[in-house]
Amino acid sequence: MALAPIAATRHPNAQDFFNPAHMSRVYQRHVRRSDVARPAALWLCLSAFALAACADSADKSTGKGGGTMIIASTTEPQTLFPPRASNAQDFEVIASVFDRLAEIGPGLDAAGDSTFAPRLATGWTWARDSLSIAFALDPRIHWHDGAPLRAADVQFTFHAYTSPVVASEMRSLLGNIDSVTSRDSLTSVFWFKRRTPQQFMDATYSMFILPSHLLASIPDSSLVNAPFGRAPIGTGRFRFARWESKSRLEIVSDTANARGAAKLDRVIWTFLGDAGAAAVKLAAGEADFLFNLRTEDVAPLAASPQLRLERSTPLIYGFVGFNLRTRRANGPTGAPHPVFGDSRVRRALAMAVDRAKMVRSVLDSAGTVSLGPAPRALIPDTAALTQLPFDLVAAKRLLDSAGWTDTKGDGVRKHNGVPLAFELLVPSTSPTRIKLSILLQAAFKDVGANVTLQNMDGSALGPRLEAGDFDAWMGGSAANPGLQGLRQSWASRGASNSQRYASTVFDAALDSALTTFDARRARGYWARALQAAIDDAPSIWLYEERKPIAVHKRIRMTPMRADEWYANLADWSVDPTQRIDRDRIAARGAR
Repeated sequence: MALAPIAATRHPNAQDFFNPAHMSRVYQRHVRRSDVARPAALWLCLSAFALAACADSADKSTGKGGGTMIIASTTEPQTLFPPRASNAQDFEVIASVFDRLAEIGPGLDAAGDSTFAPRLATGWTWARDSLSIAFALDPRIHWHDGAPLRAADVQFTFHAYTSPVVASEMRSLLGNIDSVTSRDSLTSVFWFKRRTPQQFMDATYSMFILPSHLLASIPDSSLVNAPFGRAPIGTGRFRFARWESKSRLEIVSDTANARGAAKLDRVIWTFLGDAGAAAVKLAAGEADFLFNLRTEDVAPLAASPQLRLERSTPLIYGFVGFNLRTRRANGPTGAPHPVFGDSRVRRALAMAVDRAKMVRSVLDSAGTVSLGPAPRALIPDTAALTQLPFDLVAAKRLLDSAGWTDTKGDGVRKHNGVPLAFELLVPSTSPTRIKLSILLQAAFKDVGANVTLQNMDGSALGPRLEAGDFDAWMGGSAANPGLQGLRQSWASRGASNSQRYASTVFDAALDSALTTFDARRARGYWARALQAAIDDAPSIWLYEERKPIAVHKRIRMTPMRADEWYANLADWSVDPTQRIDRDRIAARGAR
């Protein structure tokens, strides 16, 4: 049974999208959560070892919920203040404690609004010119401290996400929203600068709504480090309970939630810092779920009678990111990096890497070569892209032409007496990237580059990237549905463009791809943008990983979304017939 592909991004044709009857309609369909979850592609609900596990993993119980799930995590969140969240561990918790106005459907169609389901908004109305959307807020929704949800919360949220002082990475995705106003206490109006296929996604997907009654009085300069980031209050079906640094984080079911309490009494992330230790904890029955499973742990965990393995294909790609500007340069306009400022050097290093062999060596069948700055499942036309070949001879010639030669015969190229040497930063919590970095070091040495590997945890790596204080790093990026996130990660002014990549060709093609309503033209623009990123080689596009997931058989899962495995965590549950001692502990802190 093969995995079904992710649905391609749909661009509605102009005649349909600009139909006044379509644009001015009031969206008032109340979608039950089960209606949203069940059409989800079952391709993510396949066990890598037992196809029948899918049927067992779906939550078919109609009885009372309850129980505890423990997630073994190799990395601790950095913050739970949504505008400043930047890594997967942050969002795993945030997406359970906070809500968006509307939630994208399981097919991840980012165009229009037809597949989005109400969340904090019960419905929405498009203006006839499609340049504004009025969201009707659910009057039943309350914050976890009891305060009611109000339009002022939505207005403040937009301010926080777009404040240059708060400096959210998401602000790059919100540039088409001119402003957010409050028509009345339960109606929020989004005003847009121009019509685009992904307007609705702009207003919903990139922002988790924040409580203005708790945060609006805090100066923007103090929001990032405010206590709220360690003890948040949201509207989700889970509420925050406690966070013990370097140990664990706990959320509990919000039993008074207007959309229904989470089925699990509580979810606990236990922080181990090491993938091997996480696997041991899972095998010993001290944890229930492990997302980032190492290849070497697959067989032992698959043999456990208490566990099952699920196979997922998240929208994540890995790369070697080159800093194109001098270290600590301010943005994409700084002086070129002495090594990576020359595209010939970047292309040569990319051509020195046998990506297919390297990915096969590290990931075996659990990975494939990346095609560019997007997972292939979201690329409209993969056949239109031409990759840089693995060619050592051509790589050496390129380095020669760029003035990097080995005149002394010591195996290290030099240019004007400066050796071809750089530091490669590697996340210490990623076994895949650690293994790949060692192979890359050897590959670069073959063409005369001396590379120093520096393993570091996320708390040290993040500030280095933000400050531009690096030469190169082993990067990983999670793509947004519709590839909207390329504005954030690779556009010249992207808030999380750590590489300081700046290309007018890429920027123009990306903008056209995201704004045209013609599907055929959009495919061409996407091909042009992605090909520019391949040819410019701001990074070496390395791999996409099919992540095996280990989960205890007593956990009943709903189908996982490719962009966020945790999107429907509130609907997961524990099989009542397989409960253990920790499942009988009451959800402390729940109302």
